[in-house]
Amino acid sequence: MRELIFQIDVLNPVEIFGVNNSKINLIKKHFPKLKIIARGDTVKAVGEENELTVFEQKFKLFIEHFNQFNLLTESNIDELMERNGGTTINEVNGNGDILVHGTNGVLVKARTVNQRKLVKSSEQNDMVFAIGPAGTGKTYTAVALAVRAIKNREVKRIILTRPAVEAGENLGFLPGDLKEKLDPYIQPLYDALRDMIPFDKLNTFLEKGIIQIAPLAFMRGRTLDNAYVILDEAQNATQNQLKMFLTRMGKNAKFIITGDITQVDLPKNQPSGLLQAEKLFKKIKGIDFIFLDEKDVVRHKLVKQIIKAYNPTQK
Repeated sequence: MRELIFQIDVLNPVEIFGVNNSKINLIKKHFPKLKIIARGDTVKAVGEENELTVFEQKFKLFIEHFNQFNLLTESNIDELMERNGGTTINEVNGNGDILVHGTNGVLVKARTVNQRKLVKSSEQNDMVFAIGPAGTGKTYTAVALAVRAIKNREVKRIILTRPAVEAGENLGFLPGDLKEKLDPYIQPLYDALRDMIPFDKLNTFLEKGIIQIAPLAFMRGRTLDNAYVILDEAQNATQNQLKMFLTRMGKNAKFIITGDITQVDLPKNQPSGLLQAEKLFKKIKGIDFIFLDEKDVVRHKLVKQIIKAYNPTQK
């Protein structure tokens, strides 16, 4: 006889145990030869080696299911108990296009041809530039890929950054301290994350530094390893800033750089690093460029017409 102890790394263990341990009681029915005790944030199982081996495999599946779907029901437990091997949830349900099961039942997936190209390219390359106009899902898809990577434990942290460049406004005249001045620039990244990660869990990730959101200038001097890193609004990074950022890349890192070359807010004497990037990197293996256009717009239908109006030469 030996014992096996699992530490439950979720904010509310009831989500795994069930109200009044209802889910634990169901698991006990599947393992009648084991003594299973749930207390606090731990589960202890006592029994014979062969029974504990199966229990360990299945309990890991329960946790993986919860991490991926933000949900573990009694029906899920029964289904996972019947499954053989470690087949992924997506493979079983035929939902391979889904990137993240978000909050409130939101299914986050690549919805257009070029968004799917971005997903595929990110799986094949360590650095991808996603270039296209507003509303084409560049940032949202990139954030979904990062969240998927952290849920699948492919990386240890997510780092999201943006240049703090005014789009016609003056940052210095905004009220508040530095954080309060910068928050409006970072807000779109928070919005995407809130769609994909429950509120309490997101706050925990932010507090622990598992997810870090900071202005581009704060990247200087860092080595970004074991991380999924997204530079958003890269058209507002100068050539020197983009060079600084790209050379932060460490081991086991994925970089996605998104931007809209038609909306550069830099002073006229400051050329955009994004405009230069394709010329410099297009022949480097491991770096890819995905271009999105009005056909990828997933906002209001008028946005597509607005983009075409500003770019009448595009068919």
